[in-house]
Amino acid sequence: MDGLGVLVLIVGAVYSMIAFLLRKRVGADDPYHSYRKNMGKAILLGLELLVAADIIRTVVVSPTLPNVLTLGLVVVIRTFLSISLQVELDGRWPWQRAESGGSPEGLK
Repeated sequence: MDGLGVLVLIVGAVYSMIAFLLRKRVGADDPYHSYRKNMGKAILLGLELLVAADIIRTVVVSPTLPNVLTLGLVVVIRTFLSISLQVELDGRWPWQRAESGGSPEGLK
């Protein structure tokens, strides 16, 4: 799972860069915004996979109290990073989506 999370980050970064360069070359509207959105999505997915890997590792290898507390701290930090990235990408809190009535793709 760790390897899959890292692979998602690498593939996402490469895809984002290629898409950015192609849009910039074609002269599309705001290629940088598209790059940031693609890169942010890749980072969010990679973080979710890395959190899942940490949970699996803690439960399978040795579920001792220090390991569970360490896992809790890691999950809290990664959750904070995920929420921060989501706010950066969407420009609003994740729970405000339902209140706005708009689709998640209809941003900015």
